[in-house]
Order: sequence, then structure tokens, then C-alpha cells
Amino acid sequence: MLLSEYGYDSMDAATAAAVGGSMVGSVIGGLIAGILLIIAWWKLFQKAGIPGWHSIIPFLNTYDMFKISWGNGWLFLLLLIPFVGGIVALITQWKLGAAFGKGVGFRLGLIFLPNIFLLILGFGSAQYEGNA
Repeated sequence: MLLSEYGYDSMDAATAAAVGGSMVGSVIGGLIAGILLIIAWWKLFQKAGIPGWHSIIPFLNTYDMFKISWGNGWLFLLLLIPFVGGIVALITQWKLGAAFGKGVGFRLGLIFLPNIFLLILGFGSAQYEGNA
């Protein structure tokens, strides 16, 4: 079927430019957000005494995150168990906030808006206090 059958005859140049510009803007915004999150994870790992480069290695970063929050990195294997994995991920966010001495509000922020609160944790003045 042709788009003209649905009333979409063509797109004028201004509309095409606007759509293209918004797509480019979305890609650039996503890249900037991704780079900021990588830097925040790097700094978070360094605050916990783990080399920052561990944050960019798959599986190793999850292992180290569990070591930071639970004290035992091998507990990350619990993420592989259906249903249990989701609950363990939420508890890990909660324990991560506790490991950096944050209160209930901040820990809820880590659960519901993790990217924003990880940026705050990584770039902020929070210090690692040990796993809880």
C-alpha cells in the first residue's frame, strides 16, 4: 500500500528538515547522556576503591557493583533467575544508596530514576562507607 492511500501524499522540505533535525538532536542528546553516565559510573567505582575502567567492562561492572553494594560480587548471578532477578536488582539499588550513606529518599530515587541519581552519586560529594 502507498502512503498516499492514507492521506500522506508527501512531506515538504521544511517538515523533512524538522524531522531530520529532531532525529539528529535525539541521537546527540543520547550520546551525551551515555557519556555522562559512563563517567559517573567510572567515578562511582573509584570512590569505592575499584579501578574506574572496570565500569566499562560487561559482567565485570555488574560483579563489582554487587561487590560495592552487597559485599559479595558473585551474588550478581541471582540476576539470572526469573522474577528473583528483578527483585535483586531493586534491592541492589537500595543497598547502593546505603553503601554511600544516603537516606531513604535518595535510595527511592535510585530505584525510580536510576540514571539521574547515579549522576548525582558519581559527580556529587558522597563517599563510599562500605556495604550495608
